[in-house]
Amino acid sequence: MRKSKHRGVAEDLPLFDESGKVNLEELALCALGEFQSRKKELANRELPLDRLLGAFRRVATERFNLTFIPEDEQIAKALEKLGAKVKRLPSFRAKHPFLVLVEEELAKRALQFFEQMKENKPKDASR
Repeated sequence: MRKSKHRGVAEDLPLFDESGKVNLEELALCALGEFQSRKKELANRELPLDRLLGAFRRVATERFNLTFIPEDEQIAKALEKLGAKVKRLPSFRAKHPFLVLVEEELAKRALQFFEQMKENKPKDASR
């Protein structure tokens, strides 16, 4: 009997969807704060969701230890719950068909939340 090259791969894959463990609103708030921490203007600007996805990727992997980011629809709903104005575009116009407008109050709250998370993050002993 031949041994499989991919032995053990299935054991490394999560059995359940990781998104159930994460509060998407917190992830979105943190991502908006992370975006601003890189000296990028967020408040009162209409941005394509694509511009924000880098921040979502970084926050999802570094702060929330996820191996993926939520789908566009989930991100859009979380942003709307936080108070951002989200416009859906026709899918033929963009790969990530949403425009996001974050008002100044939400932008300040997000930056403050991100800075608090950064200060309270426990040091990883394995590094």
